[in-house]
Amino acid sequence: MEVYNMPNVTAQSTNTLADILVTLGALDAKRAQQVKDTEIQSGTTQEDIIKKSELVPESKLVEAKAKLYNIPYIDLSTMPVAPDALSAISQEVAERFGIFPVALDRKDKALTLAMSDPLDLTAIEFIEQKTNLKVKPVAAEPAKIIEFIETRYATSLTQEVTAALKESEPEDFKVTTFDATKGGFIREEKIAEIVSHILDFAIKSRTSDVHIEPQEKSTRVRYRVDGILGEKLTIPRQLHESLISRIKILSGMKIDEKRIPQDGRFNFKGTEEEVDLRISSLPTTWGEKIVMRLLKKSGGVPTLQELGLRGRGLKNLQDSILRPHGIILICGPTGSGKTTTLYSVISALNTPKVNIVTLEDPIEYKIPGVNQVQINPGVGLTFASGLRSFLRQDPNVILVGEIRDRETADLAVQASLTGHLVFSTLHTNNASGALPRLLDMGAEPYLLASSMTCIVAQRVARKIHAECKEAYSPEVKILEEIKSILGNLWQPTGNAKLFRGKGDVECGNSGYLGRMGLFEVLPITEKISKLILERASASVIEAQAKEEGMITLKQDGYLKVVEGVTTLEEVLRVAQD
Repeated sequence: MEVYNMPNVTAQSTNTLADILVTLGALDAKRAQQVKDTEIQSGTTQEDIIKKSELVPESKLVEAKAKLYNIPYIDLSTMPVAPDALSAISQEVAERFGIFPVALDRKDKALTLAMSDPLDLTAIEFIEQKTNLKVKPVAAEPAKIIEFIETRYATSLTQEVTAALKESEPEDFKVTTFDATKGGFIREEKIAEIVSHILDFAIKSRTSDVHIEPQEKSTRVRYRVDGILGEKLTIPRQLHESLISRIKILSGMKIDEKRIPQDGRFNFKGTEEEVDLRISSLPTTWGEKIVMRLLKKSGGVPTLQELGLRGRGLKNLQDSILRPHGIILICGPTGSGKTTTLYSVISALNTPKVNIVTLEDPIEYKIPGVNQVQINPGVGLTFASGLRSFLRQDPNVILVGEIRDRETADLAVQASLTGHLVFSTLHTNNASGALPRLLDMGAEPYLLASSMTCIVAQRVARKIHAECKEAYSPEVKILEEIKSILGNLWQPTGNAKLFRGKGDVECGNSGYLGRMGLFEVLPITEKISKLILERASASVIEAQAKEEGMITLKQDGYLKVVEGVTTLEEVLRVAQD
């Protein structure tokens, strides 16, 4: 066990607990001497004598004990509590040991714990093993620790939100903004504070989407982190309308319109970084639901290798990108990372010698040197009309956010046939399914066969957290399943091991941290082109592609499982047939 900044129990050997209480003004010299004499006569410790006789308040005793052993003493009521520290240990563990997490230093991997007994080595050892963090003990008043455990664990989000809710009753909130729909007012001051805390915590926890959902008796706030939704906060139902109105005002929506869905956007500057937010409202049974998509302004665009592409798939995609014309499609369901892959490709092509124009909904990353256009159906700027205009802008590379209809598909084909490199996305489950889908839209087989260059299908899977990664021996039937899928792609030696995350505070005890892509890359070869002309089914096209060496989504996922990048459960979650 490594204990961080453990107290030096011999540092104050010239003083006793009674002496320190005298210096703190909690005990007079005469009574202190009596305590010392009783200690010698009875063999009972000074601490026990003082406790039994109730000579000083408990807070003073803890403070004196901290001073005796050279341990910092804190007043919890003056200490802001970090939400990530609060999530480091459960309420049950906190109650068991009489501790409260005060701060978490991720750089030094140190957890500051307020303890009623900072010399409790059993508690320190347990927490260090549980969290994989070094413990920095500080002393605090036991009653205050109990109070904070009871109040600060009331929600799973920030203590700041809890404090804002507890600070004033709803009727005491400051009235500043008129609500025309109710002939009353929005209680803005505290509501604005709560919205800020919700968004700031979302940024810190790497959240992609925030859901604010009305229930019958409460409003719940859920965060999507690494593709998984989790409930973080419950807000009193009576505050829902004010909370929604605040967000609608910020995003430029009509607060008096609650019957139809609305869209909006605004910018938010948190304590760590600035984000753009795309807002969507939806009328439900219990009121309006809000979903906020967070689009980070910083962090840059990852490379294709950083996304998870490698080997033959990476080479096929890179070869397709280098061609002067053709269509390259990225396929997958919503939230599978298609747009990020497109941005990676565009960034690789972005040089002063190339004119790149994009038509997006929305513009998620701003890339210097690229002409990016936001669609606006309200004024007639759609994917189809924008693409038609792009052809008059002398482009080399065109990115169309999504092929949604026959008109857009036809224009994309025509653009590729007239010497342009066209990128777009399509909602299909796999690469081979994109071709029949385009044919169903009305695209001509002979035009598709000559214009299509490459199709990429992808999913996004969570990565095992490297810091809490562990190996294990899977069941024989699982290894047989992996071998049957991978075939000659995997030749296990000895006792094959797989990997998983144990879970710690840094990854929220999930065992995962961050995400990467699973890919299948289908180059349009001569044989595939013939199948397009024959209007072959997706299964026939996939069989031919596999014969030519294509690695499927599931195979790519299983390869990353045996490499220890992700888990089998995660691959099956996102890429199961």
